[in-house]
Amino acid sequence: MTQLLDRPAATDRRLVAAADVVRRARRAPVRHHRRLLAGLVLAVVGAFAARVLLGDYTVTVPDFVRILGGEQIPGATYIVLESKLPRAVLGVLVGLSFGIGGAIFQTTLRNPLASPDIVGVSLGASAAAVSAIALAGWTGWPVSVAAILGALGVALTVRAVAGDHGGFRLVLAGIGLAAAMQSVIQYVFTRVDEWDVQLVLRWLTGSVNGVAWSTIGLLALALGVLLPATAWAARSLEATELGDDTAAGLGVGRGRTELLMLLAVLLVAVGVAAAGPVAFVAFLSGPIARALNGGRTTLPAAGLVGAVIVLVGDYAGAYAFTDLNLPVGVVTGAFGAPFLLWLLARGRTGRRAA
Repeated sequence: MTQLLDRPAATDRRLVAAADVVRRARRAPVRHHRRLLAGLVLAVVGAFAARVLLGDYTVTVPDFVRILGGEQIPGATYIVLESKLPRAVLGVLVGLSFGIGGAIFQTTLRNPLASPDIVGVSLGASAAAVSAIALAGWTGWPVSVAAILGALGVALTVRAVAGDHGGFRLVLAGIGLAAAMQSVIQYVFTRVDEWDVQLVLRWLTGSVNGVAWSTIGLLALALGVLLPATAWAARSLEATELGDDTAAGLGVGRGRTELLMLLAVLLVAVGVAAAGPVAFVAFLSGPIARALNGGRTTLPAAGLVGAVIVLVGDYAGAYAFTDLNLPVGVVTGAFGAPFLLWLLARGRTGRRAA
């Protein structure tokens, strides 16, 4: 009789122990993700501090605080407020926009090659901006608006050409359109006035140098609207990652996916409008963040990785080579191209039957 009474108690203990194991297993990825985000935030802060305080003109932390407080320090105030600080702030904002936008492209289309760099969105923005400068004579914010419209136009065209197939066919359509945009850029570059050459080159390579605070403020305002909207739309990202049919079975409509892709295009477009097409940041951020997170998609980590890449790339371009100041897009392109070749060599193109 006593044994019969003890059996339910033993069963309950085993159930409790099993439930505890499941809870710990579910909490482990969450704890890892939080630690990852904390580490990446520290990396961004460190890279930001290095970009502002170090270099060919070093600034101490007390002097930096005094400058932010409005004190005029001969030489240091101008260098910090007009050169170092705007480049660092813009680097963070551009890295966030490219990193999150690129990760959404790759996750939603389930293809690591489906980044804005590869499918022509960034080049569409550049082609529109260069055309506005060289052919229409525009300057200032109208050029940025043209870049945003160019990115949207390319994205809609690629989507229309690919139809409902998406995936690998969408990447192929994007590569073809990217080649067309590159041809447009090369043609327009032959028509550009010599006084606009430096400005046009910024739209070809991507640079955070010489950007006005007003442009940075507009980018921050745009991200203040786009990032919360993206966070809301990305709640269904895990279901979308499983495929359209599975997502539909889980109650995630096609409209939510299309909205998320539109937000990703806008994120990349406003980043290009502010700093030009900084090469491969959108392409690199998502895979790096996913690898650090144990193979799981994480948009916040992708954005922070993008910020670190831009900050470190800009610092390296400015100080790594003697008597040579390279735009950040040249540095990120130099590191991104080998990664693309490695990805292709490994055969991880995410190819699916069209």
